[in-house]
Amino acid sequence: MSKKNIEDCVRASLEGYFKDLRGTEPAGVYDMMLQTVEKPLLEVVMQQADHNQSRAAQWLGLNRNTLRKKLLDHKLVK
Repeated sequence: MSKKNIEDCVRASLEGYFKDLRGTEPAGVYDMMLQTVEKPLLEVVMQQADHNQSRAAQWLGLNRNTLRKKLLDHKLVK
């Protein structure tokens, strides 16, 4: 899947979200999106990196300690 396809999926999901609100004003959309996208991103990258946190951090462009904190926040490691 290309970057454009991912953008299209996110756009369509957000449009559906706003449609479902039926005029109700949303709150915390930015944080909601980050939380929604971050967990599956971390899961897939960790799987592809054979759960090697250093490799996954490098692929993500994150410091390993930052990745570790995010994995803990999403309860993906103990």
